[in-house]
Amino acid sequence: MTNSNSKPNEKTTPKVNPLQCLASATISGGLAILIYLLMQSIADKFASKPIISDNFLVVNISVAVRTLVVAFIAFVACVCAMVTLGLISLAIQTIIQGFNNKDMPPNES
Repeated sequence: MTNSNSKPNEKTTPKVNPLQCLASATISGGLAILIYLLMQSIADKFASKPIISDNFLVVNISVAVRTLVVAFIAFVACVCAMVTLGLISLAIQTIIQGFNNKDMPPNES
């Protein structure tokens, strides 16, 4: 038979540890910095090598591809930076919630 007190649809969420959040934020922030440095390197390489062609269409497509490559890498760097900020915010939130839960005395009515 089944236990009527248990809820089969209820999922338990794991506890969030501020130290885990900060460690993950460090990794994500490091990736964001490395990707940003990669983007700068690629942009400098593109700027130092001009497009040599007499064909107008080739020049336009090359400029568009170069712009898209740099923009995509910048987008990935921004996503990593936003993840870092979110993880730091989550760590701060869990620390504050930990202090708030410890300060409250048990309710004995």
